[in-house]
Amino acid sequence: MMKEKENTKPKLIKRIPNIPKKPQKGSKFNIFWVYAAIILGLILLQFLFNADTSKPVPYQTFESQMLKPGDVEKIVAYKYEDLVRADVFIKKDRIKESKYEQYRTKSNFGAADGPTVYFTAGSMDGLDAQLKESQKDIPENLRILAVKETRQSTFNSWFFTVIIPVLLFIGFWIFIMRRMGGGAGGGGGQIFNIGKSKATLFDKESQVNVTFNDVAGLEEAKQEVMEIVDFLKNPKKYSNLGGKIPKGALLVGSPGTGKTLLAKAVAGEAQVPFFSLSGSDFVEMFVGVGASRVRDLFKQAKDKAPCIIFIDEVDAIGRARGKNSMMGGNDERENTLNQLLVEMDGFGTDSGIIILAATNRPDVLDSALLRPGRFDRQISIDKPDLVGREQIFKVHLKPIKTAEEVDAKKLSAQTPGFAGAEIANVCNEAALIAARRNKTKVDMQDFQDAIDRVIGGLEKKNKIISPEEKKIVAYHEAGHAIAGWFLEHADPLVKVSIVPRGIAALGYAQYLPKEQFLYTTEQLTDGMCMTMGGRVAEDIVFGKISTGAQNDLERITKLSYAMVTIYGMNANVGNVSFHDPQTEYNFNKPYSEKTAEIIDHEVRILIAGVYERTKQLLTEKREGLEKLAQKLLEKEILFQADLEEILGKRPFDNRTTYDEFVNGTGDQSPAAKGLVHDGVGETTDPSAPVNAAKTEEN
Repeated sequence: MMKEKENTKPKLIKRIPNIPKKPQKGSKFNIFWVYAAIILGLILLQFLFNADTSKPVPYQTFESQMLKPGDVEKIVAYKYEDLVRADVFIKKDRIKESKYEQYRTKSNFGAADGPTVYFTAGSMDGLDAQLKESQKDIPENLRILAVKETRQSTFNSWFFTVIIPVLLFIGFWIFIMRRMGGGAGGGGGQIFNIGKSKATLFDKESQVNVTFNDVAGLEEAKQEVMEIVDFLKNPKKYSNLGGKIPKGALLVGSPGTGKTLLAKAVAGEAQVPFFSLSGSDFVEMFVGVGASRVRDLFKQAKDKAPCIIFIDEVDAIGRARGKNSMMGGNDERENTLNQLLVEMDGFGTDSGIIILAATNRPDVLDSALLRPGRFDRQISIDKPDLVGREQIFKVHLKPIKTAEEVDAKKLSAQTPGFAGAEIANVCNEAALIAARRNKTKVDMQDFQDAIDRVIGGLEKKNKIISPEEKKIVAYHEAGHAIAGWFLEHADPLVKVSIVPRGIAALGYAQYLPKEQFLYTTEQLTDGMCMTMGGRVAEDIVFGKISTGAQNDLERITKLSYAMVTIYGMNANVGNVSFHDPQTEYNFNKPYSEKTAEIIDHEVRILIAGVYERTKQLLTEKREGLEKLAQKLLEKEILFQADLEEILGKRPFDNRTTYDEFVNGTGDQSPAAKGLVHDGVGETTDPSAPVNAAKTEEN
């Protein structure tokens, strides 16, 4: 007996965990389906019991076939809208006759208790007169008179105008009350769950498959975030030495440089829960919703710690406070930011929660968001250099079937200024172009055409241009080429075309600028002269100017004002800078009206000097200008080799970045040090476009 008791005891314990827990009582059952079933049931019952089965007949048919033969049992008349309706009840023994076959109806439950037919009359008196006239040959005691009733409305109209709206209102009210109460079995929710966080959670069930191997060209940034991943995996390694990991990291960079991709890689490497959302997800038209969502987000994060919170485009809620004081005292965005600051400051150093944020506008962020203890680190993600672009090309070339001639090093040298997203676009466009040409592999020419497409837009072969306009465009582009060829600090021109591209570009020139961060006054001035070459060429050759230089003038004007007001490159204005990255001078300028007049005057002098210098240069090289323009009209596209054939070798033997990086001789730039060069490629590569494309609009 003792053994039997011992054997039954574990069975009892084993069943205890299978008892449903209390929070499960409303997890799958939705009471709103009950409300819907009740309403549908009432509608069905209404049709079953009150369906109008009678059929309308003309009065003449009623008189000849029913009234005079004596088949009518009674007539019930009542007001119906603006008329009088008369329901006719046929005697039960007569309704079985064949002439009533078309009128014979039954209710939904089988009893023939409703009126068979009905007709309408203009008024009660008119109905009585009609009935008397029809029965004048019948004895008065046998005549059928209408029984008059007073009906306010039919049940159908009353049901649909009263009952249904009331039921819908009650159901909607219950729905709102349950949502405000957090739902069945829940608590403390907001109306329609609008205060809940919209963050997407990636955990063990839905892991992020992106790793650091998928991120190329961001070596310095990866080193920074690798430390965050290492802390999440081995927190004691840092805490034992007294170190404190940064609570937050702000990824700053231009659009398309890979900020979001790097954050995904952190989540994929760390293998911890990863909350991802955008800054705009906090913003709603309802007051207090943003702050509520912030609280809910951090509450979920604490339950999932250690974890990562990633807020993309954090400038949507992180703008500096006090900028929009004229818009009203209660700013929902500022309330959301305040709550975010409070939540970030409330974490402990060992909480295991790290916040990543990304923005391409760090200048507009609030200073309290960037102080130590919140976003401790600002990780700059710049556009990739030569080596970085080569690595990015190698990543995006993996899924593409490329020919053996495709070289990532050449492509990286031909695309200065390209971000990671633009490089991905080039690879995709090259694959599409090759498929359009029915090729089995993507070759180098497809990549060159893809780069042209990304820089200048789609080539428009069918665009009709008059010979006069084409000649103007040819001389315009030749002017750019001549100015760039004979100016020492101008970017080397590698391709010039008069084939229309894009929306309004009738011609364009492509340069291969040297990748540098600092520019001297001479370099900027030579660049402006090269940009002014098109307008000057039109003036020299035709004696008149066109609208084709609009884009040129915009660039020259912007650069001239920058030289005078930002870079301090003007002696009369002085060594001052009026740069305003945080737009602090929206309504007033940081200089007087007199200074503004001096700035305008100096800018005009600068541009006039550039114009005269360019005009003098093109006048001296008029013969080369004519030859180059005629060659353009003949071939439409000229490369660097064609320019050397027409104009001779460039007088300034400056090696281009492309030549230095690809050939690997004489290069001392930090970006190329330590590389193994294969010695292939030529300076005069016939299809070496770059990101510094210039378009002339007409």
